[in-house]
Amino acid sequence: MSIRGKAFIAGVYEHPLREATGKTVPQLHAEVAKGALEDAGLTKDDIDAYYCAGDVPGLGPLNQAEYMGLNVTQFDSTEVGGSSYVAHVNHAAQAIAMGHCKVALITLAGRPRADAKENYRTRPGGGPPADYAFEAPFRPVVTNMYGMAAMRHMHEYGTTSEQLAWVKVAASHHAQYNEHAMLRNVVTVEDVLNSPMISDPLHRLDCCVMSDGGGAVIVVAPEIAAQLKRPTVKVLGAGEAIKHLNGGKVDLTYSGARWSGPKAFEEAGVTQADIKYASIYDSFTITVVETLEDLGFCAKGEGGKFVADGNLISGVGKLPFNTDGGGLCNNHPTDRGGITKVIEAVRQVRGEAHPKVQVPNCDIALAHGTGGLLGSRMGSATLILGGADA
Repeated sequence: MSIRGKAFIAGVYEHPLREATGKTVPQLHAEVAKGALEDAGLTKDDIDAYYCAGDVPGLGPLNQAEYMGLNVTQFDSTEVGGSSYVAHVNHAAQAIAMGHCKVALITLAGRPRADAKENYRTRPGGGPPADYAFEAPFRPVVTNMYGMAAMRHMHEYGTTSEQLAWVKVAASHHAQYNEHAMLRNVVTVEDVLNSPMISDPLHRLDCCVMSDGGGAVIVVAPEIAAQLKRPTVKVLGAGEAIKHLNGGKVDLTYSGARWSGPKAFEEAGVTQADIKYASIYDSFTITVVETLEDLGFCAKGEGGKFVADGNLISGVGKLPFNTDGGGLCNNHPTDRGGITKVIEAVRQVRGEAHPKVQVPNCDIALAHGTGGLLGSRMGSATLILGGADA
């Protein structure tokens, strides 16, 4: 069943905090839920479905629904890292299209910065998670797994550190207008290359920030959307995919967007040329380059040249991206940030992004989330959104 035009995003909210000392994770979830409901013009009593991922402690939606006093008849706790919340929009749209619910709430929240300062953040049970059984003996860290992918892309296609740096440059040009962004200074390619090397070839400024906070999205049925005073955004198409190590037959130069993207474009009935704005998961600069290639905005191996031509900068390039500053400059809550990609895409389609970075006539936007690790197993979720006439 196609979801095109059968569900709408009615409300979004991004938590303004970047460090949440003194607040609990359930409290942050409740605060972003309240913000999204107010944005939509709805109340918590209107919610009949609730979606969250592994950032909710304990039994996920069960515990958080109790905390917020929700009475829901449909729920989902799909956990695929940073792609979870883009996938949740798809799942909510499918549920609405099938008549299982009418108003779905999706929330993300966390406080890794505050936890680190308070020195009690530990992985439940200790040790690496089960899905790292093969990697764990080699003690990789997240940056290793992305540095390895970047190095391979450079080897195969001649991609350079200077080209990767342009992703950070573009994000910083946008972040300067976001009062809540963690890094608001505009940087140059030289600034990125002169920042400390973290995992060759990735420098510090090739890496995303780490923040507390979160966000929420409200997805509603068409009849609900028609009753609301705020502009709503139509869900046009979505796609999901998992890329894994395939028994050791792994190619580090592409992501799961290779499969999730075509599905979303097909369902939406649009092409890459129709996309006016793109929210691309930007855990690292290499993540963006590979994702752009896999989504078809440029040929495989040409992502470095595409970004170095300034194409990602609003008002300059042909594909403005992450106009809130993205994970590279704005925020990256709870080790993941997929929901912020949806939120900024909604702002762009509504015409509510900052005036300095608002894309003119932005009637169709794309949001993409990457979960897991580019150098290992990952979830990919692609979402295409449109205005009323899309």
